[in-house]
Amino acid sequence: MSPKFGVVVFPGSNCDHDAFHGLKHILGVDTRFIWHKEGSIGDVDVVVVPGGFSYGDYLRSGAIARFSPVISDVIRFAESGGLVLGICNGFQVLCEAGLLPGALLRNASLRFVCRPVSLRVESTANPFTGGLAVGQRLEIPVAHGDGNYFASDAVLDELESRDQVVFKYVDESGEPTAAANPNGSARNIAGIVNRTGNVLGMMPHPERHVESLLGSSDGRVFLESLVSHFAGVEAG
Repeated sequence: MSPKFGVVVFPGSNCDHDAFHGLKHILGVDTRFIWHKEGSIGDVDVVVVPGGFSYGDYLRSGAIARFSPVISDVIRFAESGGLVLGICNGFQVLCEAGLLPGALLRNASLRFVCRPVSLRVESTANPFTGGLAVGQRLEIPVAHGDGNYFASDAVLDELESRDQVVFKYVDESGEPTAAANPNGSARNIAGIVNRTGNVLGMMPHPERHVESLLGSSDGRVFLESLVSHFAGVEAG
């Protein structure tokens, strides 16, 4: 099965074309843009809510985008089992929409952070990272001012016990240290999935590392894992 991807576009999105390029031109999969005012996402298998500053990040990151017309159908799609990937601002939107638990706060440094980080794959029990290995490290950049993932200890314990933590920030030896944490996120969390595993939010930008010319192609490795899920579905 060849999956169809839809990339949502909000006023202020700045990584929508990067996501489109990585999927359409690098991986060669069917990809189209979905304007924020559309009432339906149409015929797609995966919705990508990209990074940027949707609606200028007024009020707080993702707060206004959560009420855009298209998000109602994204919620319907997710609740029916469709795959949704939120990257950076997209992660913030998904939390605001209630599709993922927790919230993204100001970075602990109170500064915008833009640099490559090292991630460790924590879980492969989901459609997004099934082609990767637990413990595998990926170098993928972050670019955010509000990437500090926060949730209560009870929620964090539940996320870890249910294998919902997908990525953690780690150092060169693969350990989740404070120095490796670019934003102060609780327990070094860089990405999580919902209980059913079909909605993933992550702060790092895989679409910015899809070609070695950009410094690393580890983002492509992640996206290829997602696309390969559909080959498994077809084989099954």
